[in-house]
Amino acid sequence: MNDLVITSGMVIGSFDHLEYDKRLTVLTSEMGKVTVFARGVRRQNSRFIGMTDPFAFGEFRLFAGKSAYNLSGVDISNYFEGIRLDMEKMCYASYFADLADFSVKENMDGRGILLLLYRSLQALDTESIDNDLVRAVYELRMVMENGVYPGIPDRKLLPGTVNAMKHIEEAGIKDLFSFKVKEEVLEELSAVADEMRQRSLNGKFRSLDVMRELGYSG
Repeated sequence: MNDLVITSGMVIGSFDHLEYDKRLTVLTSEMGKVTVFARGVRRQNSRFIGMTDPFAFGEFRLFAGKSAYNLSGVDISNYFEGIRLDMEKMCYASYFADLADFSVKENMDGRGILLLLYRSLQALDTESIDNDLVRAVYELRMVMENGVYPGIPDRKLLPGTVNAMKHIEEAGIKDLFSFKVKEEVLEELSAVADEMRQRSLNGKFRSLDVMRELGYSG
């Protein structure tokens, strides 16, 4: 295969490969998760410097190879620099990317999860939104996007927690973070979200371990 493919996407994994190349994991809207080789990108004069870093979002031009794609061009519309300059936010974002990586397979429709990840990074990059609220919303909506949401737990919860979960289930991606909660509601919502994520999306996430080691999240 050598056809050119143009797709919107986000880099969710970036790894050094050989002397000057990088191997990327790109979450795309049309093709799900794909492996992309960026040839010569680590040379000082590469035109792709900075464009293959984690969380870079834009339009990717790819040539299909035998088992992966090769990067032909990219127009980045958001680098999320604010996240990359903040260690705590970077840890949260890395966990979000790992959860998206776990949830999306190659050749599946990745649009919903790509939009969720993008909007969640926007929220994470907004100082007025609590990082733990972003995480709780992201985890719950990710469970829903994967089609394994069991519904509101059949036990006594704070009314604010119930209302928040209903909003997370029903809101469009654009309005997903358009609410605030009290501290006790956030604590309960976070516990429910983590419980559901562990039960429904029970992968091993090193990024989550790092967050806990650094004291950024319970």
